[in-house]
Amino acid sequence: MSKADSSALFNVAPNASNETLITNSYETFTSVSTLLLDLSEDLNGKHRDIALAIYQLSELGVLLTARLLDREAPCPC
Repeated sequence: MSKADSSALFNVAPNASNETLITNSYETFTSVSTLLLDLSEDLNGKHRDIALAIYQLSELGVLLTARLLDREAPCPC
């Protein structure tokens, strides 16, 4: 998407740091995972199975971005 595309509803700051992008990706995946678990409690059968499958994929995203965050911006604990 070009910078001149005024129809874009959402945008990522072009000068955002890698740490900022990774951290926000991690938080987004974590939120999606939580929402999917909450949703799956209200579903049954095939729809519940689909929600839980998507949850597993989002958890994989959490693990991948957490590993990347550890590599790129380790905690100075």
